[in-house]
Amino acid sequence: MYNPSVVGGSANSTAGSRLYVYEVEGLRQMDGANATVRKSGTTFITVPYSRMNQEMKRITQMGGTIVSIRPLESNGSGSAVSTTQSQSAASKSMTQAKPKTHSKKEIPVNIYKPKNPYVGQCLSNDELVAEGGIGTVRHLKFDLSAGDMYYLEGQSIGVIPEGTDENGKPHKLRLYSIASTRHGDDVDDKTVSLCVRQLVYEHPETQETVYGVCSTYLCNLEPGAEVKITGPVGKEMLLPDDEDANIIMMATGTGIAPFRAYLWRMFKDNERAVNPEYNNFKGLAWLFFGVPKTPNILYKEELEEIQSKYSDNFRLTYAISREQKNAEGGRMYIQHRIAEHADELWQMIQNEKTHVYICGLKGMEDGIDAALSEAASKTGVDWEEYRRSMKKADRWHVETY
Repeated sequence: MYNPSVVGGSANSTAGSRLYVYEVEGLRQMDGANATVRKSGTTFITVPYSRMNQEMKRITQMGGTIVSIRPLESNGSGSAVSTTQSQSAASKSMTQAKPKTHSKKEIPVNIYKPKNPYVGQCLSNDELVAEGGIGTVRHLKFDLSAGDMYYLEGQSIGVIPEGTDENGKPHKLRLYSIASTRHGDDVDDKTVSLCVRQLVYEHPETQETVYGVCSTYLCNLEPGAEVKITGPVGKEMLLPDDEDANIIMMATGTGIAPFRAYLWRMFKDNERAVNPEYNNFKGLAWLFFGVPKTPNILYKEELEEIQSKYSDNFRLTYAISREQKNAEGGRMYIQHRIAEHADELWQMIQNEKTHVYICGLKGMEDGIDAALSEAASKTGVDWEEYRRSMKKADRWHVETY
């Protein structure tokens, strides 16, 4: 759990010499045989800024949960207050009840800003679209080991492409959903990954082919090249901490990015090993994924491996528009799949532990609403009103474009 007011700004800020107080619950105390003797209640740990990442890893490995991070208070003369005093102040200011989901005050935001971005290295750049597919989509992995960037599943980072625009000014950043868990693809807390489709379209007036500035820059990036990264940002698409939650995911194209991160966190063995507080997902994860052709199913082998291994906890439903037909004989889009399963989805949605996530093309939203509205009306419920209540309860999450 992180507080952006504490960790915002760049690695080169004056925060480098400051101290912070971590409020931690559930640290395991071990005997000589590495067996857990007991778990602590609330513990306060004072940490210098330069060791924040290392201390987070240590706390996680010992089974602890970080409840809050606060700067060590000043006594008004520029000197730090004693650890005991700071702990007391932090303890008094904390509420006793823990939220069931992420508090939006505990999320890392803008650790690196556009004026002072993190400069990382591209480690790999791999094609995700198989032969016979449409367009190009790349999976890119960047090195974060030289900085203080960290993030949560469901957040985004910004990328500032090299070069200048038509006015001679530096290009503005573009945001991309993160496709890796907080521990990265190598589960070493040193990388972040993106899923990027190259934007290509025809100019409506000149009919010239236009290539997206940042997407083309990223898709053509060579391993070893430096890239300017900002962020992380985003509070809309975070996963609940509840291992018993049901997670319904609806994605088109590169909207799969945050859902890949979710599924890795839920089901990958290496991920489970480093997440003692979230290592045995017991709910149901159901992914609806819309693509134009089978070769465009991004991360197909990963998804189907999880489906095969965890069939009791993961369902996978494709909508392949150019190969499958809907009930009316037209192309099969994701909203048609939602309509097919609307009654079952509505039953799940009424469970307070169910969260719905939608990511990708905005055009799918109306069809999804129509299908769920029809299902809800069968039980006498107004869907729009119910959806608003879900949004208020932080159970309805949408990130579309």
